[in-house]
Amino acid sequence: MRALILLAGFYLLGFVMLGALVAVDWAVAEGGVGSVTAKVWIVSALLAIPIVQGMFALRTPKEEPPPGLVVTEQQEPALWAAVRTLAEETGTRAPDEIVLTPDVNAAVAEDATFLGLKPGRRRMYIGLPLMAGLSEPQLRAVLAHEFGHYTNHDTRLSAITLRGRLQVLRTVASLHERSRKKVAKEEAKQEKKIAKRLAKGKKTGTVDAGTAGLSYRLAAKPFLWYGTFYLRASQGLGRRQELAADLAAARIAGRDATASALREIPVLDSAHGFYMQSYATLGTGAGLLPPPGEVFGGLRHLLTGRADELDEMRQALPEEEQSPYDSHPPIAERIARIEQLPDDGRA
Repeated sequence: MRALILLAGFYLLGFVMLGALVAVDWAVAEGGVGSVTAKVWIVSALLAIPIVQGMFALRTPKEEPPPGLVVTEQQEPALWAAVRTLAEETGTRAPDEIVLTPDVNAAVAEDATFLGLKPGRRRMYIGLPLMAGLSEPQLRAVLAHEFGHYTNHDTRLSAITLRGRLQVLRTVASLHERSRKKVAKEEAKQEKKIAKRLAKGKKTGTVDAGTAGLSYRLAAKPFLWYGTFYLRASQGLGRRQELAADLAAARIAGRDATASALREIPVLDSAHGFYMQSYATLGTGAGLLPPPGEVFGGLRHLLTGRADELDEMRQALPEEEQSPYDSHPPIAERIARIEQLPDDGRA
C-alpha cells in the first residue's frame, strides 16, 4: 500500500504542477497583454512537456543485471540441489537461473510485470567469495535470507517502487537538461557578442547566463523534493524487508548460523578487497593472473593465512551510522536482533 501511495503521489504532484501552469496561463490571458501572454504560454508548454513525459512514460526501463556467469544444473548439481531444497523449505518457487558473481554479496531478482502483479522469471545471484569464505550452514543462511525476499514478495513489489523512482528521476533529469540547453544557448549568444566587441577593440564583460533556464530549474524543485522523500520512504520499507528476510533465514537455517553469517560477511568483504588488490591482480600489469581456479579460489589461502587477524575483526562489529537512505539496517543491529531470538537448538 505504501509503494502504491508513493507512486500515486508522483502523479498527483504532476497534475498539481500542470494545474498551476494552466492557472498562470489563464491569469495572464485575463490580463489582456498579447505579447506577454504568448510568451508565458510558450514557456508553460515547454515546462509541461517533460512533466507529461515523466507521468506517462508507461514502460519502466529494465535495470542492467550485474555481471556474472550463469551455471546450469548439469554444471553445478550440488548447488542447484541445495537451492531447490531451500525453496521447498521456505515454501516458494526456486529460481530459474543461478548466476555466480565476483562480489561478496547474494541477491535475488524477478522479472515481474503489471507492477508486480504477474510473477516472472527468477534469478539468484551468488558471490563466489561467499562460497569460498563461508561454511555450508552460513551459506545456507545467506541463501535462506534471499529466499525470504521471494516468500515475502519483495522482488515483485520492488517493481512498483522502482517505477516511482524512475518516473521522478526522468522528470527531474528532463527539466534540468532543458535548463542546461537554455544556459548553453545564452552563454553562446553572449560569447559571440564578446568576440565582436573584442574584434572592435572595445571593453567586454564576463559571460553570465543570468536567469536563463531558471523556470525549468524551479519546476524541477518540487519533483526533486518528492524524489528525496520517495527515496527515504521506500528505503525505510526496504530496511524492514531485510529484517523480515533475516527472520526467514533464522527459521530455515537456524539462529546461530544466521548470526554467524552476518558476522562473517563484513570480515569476508574486507579480506576479499585486500586479496584482490594485493594478491590476485598483482601481476595484471604484466599480463599475469593466478592459475585457473585461484583467481577467487586463492581467497581461501588468505583466510587461512590470516586467521588470527580475521578473528579479531569478527569480535568487533563495524560501526555504521544509520542513514535514512540506507537500503539495509546496520549489520550490528541485524545481528543483535537475531541473537535475541530464542535458542532453537541448532548450533
